Amino acid sequence: MLLWRQFLMEWKLYSRDKGAMFWTFAFPVLMLLGFGTIFRDGSGPKVTIVRVQAGAESARDAALREAIEAQHVTVERLSPEAAEAKWKDGKAAVLVEGSDEAPRLRVNAYLMAQGMQGASLVQQASLLAQAKLSGQPEPRRLPMSVESPGKAKATNYAAFLLPGLLGMNLMSMGLFAVGMVNVAYREKGKFKRLGVTPLPKSIFLGGQILHRLTVAALSVIFVLIAGRLAFGISNQGSYLLLTLLIFLGTATFMALGFALSSFANTSETYAAISNLLFFPMMFLGGVYFSLEGAPKWLQDSVQLMPLGPYLKALRAVFNDGAGLQGHGLGLTVVGAWALGSFLIAVRRFRFA
Repeated sequence: MLLWRQFLMEWKLYSRDKGAMFWTFAFPVLMLLGFGTIFRDGSGPKVTIVRVQAGAESARDAALREAIEAQHVTVERLSPEAAEAKWKDGKAAVLVEGSDEAPRLRVNAYLMAQGMQGASLVQQASLLAQAKLSGQPEPRRLPMSVESPGKAKATNYAAFLLPGLLGMNLMSMGLFAVGMVNVAYREKGKFKRLGVTPLPKSIFLGGQILHRLTVAALSVIFVLIAGRLAFGISNQGSYLLLTLLIFLGTATFMALGFALSSFANTSETYAAISNLLFFPMMFLGGVYFSLEGAPKWLQDSVQLMPLGPYLKALRAVFNDGAGLQGHGLGLTVVGAWALGSFLIAVRRFRFA
C-alpha cells in the first residue's frame, strides 16, 4: 500500500534527524523535570527575610523572628554592613531594618514577586508578635488548603506545567515540523522532483500527516509517563476527552503550519512569519504561568489566539477532571483557527 510505504519512509527520514527527535521527545520531558523539580511545591523561588541587626536580639525582635519563621520563611540576621552589601548585590528581596521598637521594610524593586510576598508575611508576623508581647491572645488563623479549582490530587507547579508543555509541543510540531519542513522541501526543489515521479501528491501529504499524528501521540505519551513517574501526576478526567483534545490541538496546529508555509518561499521568510505567532503564544498562552494578574485587555486578546483557550480546556480535563462545559467559546475559537487554516492551506498550498 502506497500510503503505508510513504508513512514508513517519513519515519525513516525523521529518525535520521536526531535534533528534531530531541526537541520533540526529550525537550518537553526535560522541561517538565527541570521546572517541576525547581518549583516542586508550586510556590516559586523561596523567600528569605534579611533582618539588619547590630547587637543582641531583643525580646521584641525575637518575637518577630519567631512569628516570621512560624510561616515557614527563613530569617537571615546580618550586620548592617553585610546586609547592605547583599542588598546592593541584588540578593535580598526584603530587608527588615531599624530598631526593634520601630522596624521598617525595604523591598527590592527587581524582585517584586518575592519582595511583596515577603513584605506581606512580615507585616502579618509583626501584628502577631505585637499581640504576643502585649499579652493579648494570638489572632485565630483561618484554615487554609491548596488545591486546583477541580480539587485535583496533584496541586504542584508540575501539574500546571504538564498540559502547557503538551500544548506547546503540539504547536511547535505544527509550525516547525510541518510548516518549516514543507517550505524547505519547496525551497530545495524536492516538490518539483516529486512532480515527475509516479507517487501521487495526496499520498505524499497523507504520509506526512499520519507521521506527524504518530509523532504527536508518542510525544504526549512520553510527557505523561515522565509526569507520572517523577511527580505522581495523572489524568484526572476522561481519557476520551483528553484524546479528543490532543487530536484537536494536533489538527489545529498542523493546519496552521500548512497554511503559513503557503506564504513563504524560503526558510528565512517562514521563520519570521511563524515566530510572529509562536513566541506570543508561548509566552502569553499560559504554558508556564497564568495571566490572571495581567491587564484585562491582554487576557482577552490572548483568548483570541488558539493556544490560550486550548490550554484552559486541556487543564480543565487533565488537572481538574472536568468536562468541556464552559469551554464552548474557547473551543470554538480553536476550531475556527483549525478550519480557517485548513481552508487557506487548501486554497494556497502549492508544490512548485
